[in-house]
Amino acid sequence: MAEEQQNATANGANQPQVQFALQRIYVKDLSFESPKAPAVFQAQWNPQVNLDLNTRHNKLQDDIYEVVLSLSATVTNGAEEVTFIAEVQQAGIFAISGLDENSMRHTLGAFCPNILFPYAREAIDNLVSRGSFPPLMLAPVNFDALFAQAEQRRLAEAEQANA
Repeated sequence: MAEEQQNATANGANQPQVQFALQRIYVKDLSFESPKAPAVFQAQWNPQVNLDLNTRHNKLQDDIYEVVLSLSATVTNGAEEVTFIAEVQQAGIFAISGLDENSMRHTLGAFCPNILFPYAREAIDNLVSRGSFPPLMLAPVNFDALFAQAEQRRLAEAEQANA
């Protein structure tokens, strides 16, 4: 019996176990605007797409977090005329425990948004199609790279504040 406890301790059984569970995915906000319709349907189609992407999270209770991925696609026809704006805030509720601070930041800032992105991409595409425009198939996003860039900025700002 004593040997089993020693082996369990040696194998890290006393360390907190990482738990991750997706509880719910939902649309928090959804918007579509085509300010120049119906005139835009008669113009030559030369789209320019600008995509804004943002994530945020908040703690709902112990080990329960809401993560919100915001996508905003602004499409112009040529350089100046806004053809349409499609926006979605895709959210999820995640139960996460057993992670250290850095791992938790990475999970909330990259892993969870990676789960939400396909739902947000489909919502944007659906909105655009319902507006009678050609499909807007957004390319995959590397949330790990975006998170790494944000962490570098955060560390640089912390260094400047301490200097």
